[in-house]
Amino acid sequence: MASNPERRAALVDAGVEVLAREGARGLTFRAVDGEAEVPVGTASNYFTGRDDLLRQIDARLHERLAPDPEVMSELLKGPRDRSLVTAFMHDLMARATRDRTGYLALLEMRLEATRRPELLASYTRSVRGDLEYGMEFHRDAGLPGGDETVTVLYLAMLGLILEHLTLPGVLDGVLPGVSVPNGLVERIVATVAPEG
Repeated sequence: MASNPERRAALVDAGVEVLAREGARGLTFRAVDGEAEVPVGTASNYFTGRDDLLRQIDARLHERLAPDPEVMSELLKGPRDRSLVTAFMHDLMARATRDRTGYLALLEMRLEATRRPELLASYTRSVRGDLEYGMEFHRDAGLPGGDETVTVLYLAMLGLILEHLTLPGVLDGVLPGVSVPNGLVERIVATVAPEG
């Protein structure tokens, strides 16, 4: 296996682009090589197989879509109330919108996991870990609500992000006077998170 970390990172990011654009069936080493503009056969020197590439894409997407620690630190200076929860959800939506390709690749990973048991186990652990981290963060930060609040926010935001990034017209005007996505983020948090 080749060990050039910069080249590996470029190939993984190329894999993200291919996955988001072509879906899992289009994610071939040849397609990744083409996207990365490297000689044919390069990706096969960096990954043991397609599952290895998918696992590395999963890890990379978690890096790309992770909250910025400086933004989080700044937000945590505010009162620990529903408005802070709203600010965190706006940040989540902004990150997903800013890296639309990364988020679409993440959705493709979900679909591919339904077809590949070995990926299903790995990806389930990864996503479950994110959810559990969110619950722990929420508790440690002293935000209103508990694990149920975080779980319902997770499900509602996942649905909003999915619709906004894939079929944005579905939500336009669904609630008169409520903007998409920001107004819907506000409504989700107001509905799910307790006031205190």
